[in-house]
Amino acid sequence: MSADTHLTGGKNYFEDFEIGAVIRHARGKTVSNLENVLITNLVMNSADAHFNEDKMSRTPFGQVVSYGGVNFSIVLGLAAQDCCENAIAELGLDNIRLTRSVFHGDTLYAYTEVLEKSDSDRPDAGIILYRHYGVNQKQEIVAQVDRKVLLKRRP
Repeated sequence: MSADTHLTGGKNYFEDFEIGAVIRHARGKTVSNLENVLITNLVMNSADAHFNEDKMSRTPFGQVVSYGGVNFSIVLGLAAQDCCENAIAELGLDNIRLTRSVFHGDTLYAYTEVLEKSDSDRPDAGIILYRHYGVNQKQEIVAQVDRKVLLKRRP
């Protein structure tokens, strides 16, 4: 993906985003076992795929798989720094896709495509529909989500 690189700054108001633009977010995050254990326990997901190293070593995966909720959350967080610093409200998360397994030690990066922009009923804000992509260190897409945000207009 060819894209501009952002890292939180003055270019994250409604007017600054153009339909069709693609942003490569500057930061990455290496997935650790700590996140997997913490989040899966918080949401009561006790599947062997996320906790049983011995059992998973005998599957085609060969190891424990990171819980999709962890991966999805990391991608949203990486994208938020550039796209949602001036958000007033999250309006929706749709079309969530977890397209490839993620393992401990994989590093995730995020890209964002601006799909739509529209006025809102608030004069100080507009609505943007983003598509966030999460990729691993091999640039393979591992997650995708459409995110609709009510975003401040430039003061």
